[in-house]
Amino acid sequence: MTHSPNVVIVTAENFQSIVLDGSFDRPVLVDFWADWCAPCRMLMPMLAKLADEYDGRFLLAKVNTEEEQALAAQFGIRSLPTVQLFREGRAVDQFMGALPEPQIREFLDRHIPRESDGLLTQAQRLLAASDLDGARKLIEQTRTEDPDNVRLPLAELQLMAAEGDVTTALESIDALPIELINDPEVATLRSQLRFASALTDAPPENALKDRLQTNAKDSEARYLLAAYCVLRGDHASALDLLLELMKHDRAYGEDAGRKGMLAVFDLLGGNGDLVANYRAKMMNALY
Repeated sequence: MTHSPNVVIVTAENFQSIVLDGSFDRPVLVDFWADWCAPCRMLMPMLAKLADEYDGRFLLAKVNTEEEQALAAQFGIRSLPTVQLFREGRAVDQFMGALPEPQIREFLDRHIPRESDGLLTQAQRLLAASDLDGARKLIEQTRTEDPDNVRLPLAELQLMAAEGDVTTALESIDALPIELINDPEVATLRSQLRFASALTDAPPENALKDRLQTNAKDSEARYLLAAYCVLRGDHASALDLLLELMKHDRAYGEDAGRKGMLAVFDLLGGNGDLVANYRAKMMNALY
């Protein structure tokens, strides 16, 4: 066993503090192994070497499954070696078997922060503050210094959307790297773009309100008003409008009311009181 500060033996007693709590500070790679497992013995020195090469950007935690059978059962370990990566208190990815080093590096790089991630995080803050010039400079700096950063295309699309090129951004979102397909930020951006696209050439909000007051069955006006509500962050009002649309006109926009509600749920991260409340209302209306 290496004495590296980046490698630690984990037991049931310290798993909570080292792995679950520790993964809020940096990723923790947990190697479930056993003495009798030949592939485990092949993998162990490679993981230890990578832990040192990455110089503390992740912690390697080793679990001897013969001694910690309860831990192995808790995390569903059925074959060895199994390696799970923990972030923010939960396992977010895993691989099984003694993979070649290039594949392990690729696995790690999907989850371990890069120096340029700080630039992209700062760029996203500037986008949220409507400082498009500042955000553009940081994204261009990232493109120059670290063009392989997997999150760079997402930041570029976010900038494109903020600059008003909604159509191109919406068309390009499905071409993002496969590593980002299930990223919550991608789901959020897709939902924002869907509503922003609906408002291209749309009448002003007050005109739509007048239309709906004149004709309560004006589904287009109801949907576009919901889109305006979404883009200014009034999600409750948007969900009210979309729920009414779903109840009374499922044919409009190929069930745009229900699909719109699902898009708002994505914007809200898929959880929380508002999502739970309106998800229940949606299910009641459907069934």
